[in-house]
Amino acid sequence: MSQLIVSATSLEIRPFLEGLRKDPIPDTDVLVTGIGLTAATWHIARQLQLKKYDRVIQAGVGGCFDNRIPLGSVLAIKQDTIADESVVELKKLRTLFDLKLVPQNSHPYTKGWLINPNKELIKSAGLKAVKGVSVNQISTDKKMIGFYREHFNPVVESMEGAALHYCCLMEKTPFVQIRSISNYIGERNKKKWNMGDSIRVLNQELIRIVHL
Repeated sequence: MSQLIVSATSLEIRPFLEGLRKDPIPDTDVLVTGIGLTAATWHIARQLQLKKYDRVIQAGVGGCFDNRIPLGSVLAIKQDTIADESVVELKKLRTLFDLKLVPQNSHPYTKGWLINPNKELIKSAGLKAVKGVSVNQISTDKKMIGFYREHFNPVVESMEGAALHYCCLMEKTPFVQIRSISNYIGERNKKKWNMGDSIRVLNQELIRIVHL
């Protein structure tokens, strides 16, 4: 099986990379895209044009809208979208789809979402599947967080997830996005973030899934 491992930064998958150097996995490539939707979209799209993969696995940390989910939990993202391609109008969040600038079922979107159709791949990962949103700026404003909660009801926030979903849906390439919760949305004090444990657990799950 040929597979591509994608991450925004090498830091997030460092334990996996260290293991890969010692014990290479056949037909496994790694792509570090850089942070953000623009960089991730370009790198992923380019790589998928260069080579056809049986599956793509994106691994990274993310923020969580649900304080009941413990930091360090690893989740699979069943659907994603770009939350800040939107405007606040009359005290309500309206997306490009709400404004009818883009048809909500315009491929690869389904009702405004980039839905992962690879249910068996998500199921095989053995992780709880939740909604995610992607943003160009980490959410700290209470009003915007409230708008996102009301409109999307997401669990996880990242800065690259929607790029993976968009590119893989366009290229008809099976994929799964996994996220380890490093912080709760709106928490500005990074001392309360749990990057170390989140990265450690993320890589444990990534290594397990890569060998499935």
